[in-house]
Amino acid sequence: MTEAGALEILVNQQVILAMKAHDAVRTTTLRLIKNALKNKAIEKRAAVTPVEEQQALATMIKQRRDSIEQFTKGNRPELAAAEAAEITVIEEFLPKALDEAALEALVAEAVQEVAAASGKKPTPKEMGAVMKAVQARLQAGGLRAEGRTVSELVKKVLAG
Repeated sequence: MTEAGALEILVNQQVILAMKAHDAVRTTTLRLIKNALKNKAIEKRAAVTPVEEQQALATMIKQRRDSIEQFTKGNRPELAAAEAAEITVIEEFLPKALDEAALEALVAEAVQEVAAASGKKPTPKEMGAVMKAVQARLQAGGLRAEGRTVSELVKKVLAG
């Protein structure tokens, strides 16, 4: 999906298919995606770029993960399951998230890059620089990883 608006077209097509299949959860979630993209474009007052589309979807996933956490604490497993189903639909439109091993390798490369630039092994104080390097590598590769996971991994590597 390199073309701006390609995701919106795909989501519109998927809404129609979900409606024909009488899949209420999928239809509702796709409509939420469509609205999030439209709101992003209105907020920006211009067409949304593919990177911004991914950011909007990542935000939707993060919101749902927070909701799942709250519903689990509140002993509402049926609501948590509904949010998990929405996450599954949203993730279809994002690049595949990196697995733990690939993410560790990416963080190690970023740590080496920062070490080469400063001439010494980065300490936890340089976490911001390492995070910036990791995010740049993720974006350059069109990859995706949850910020919390990246942050925890960088902390672990810098502390160790």
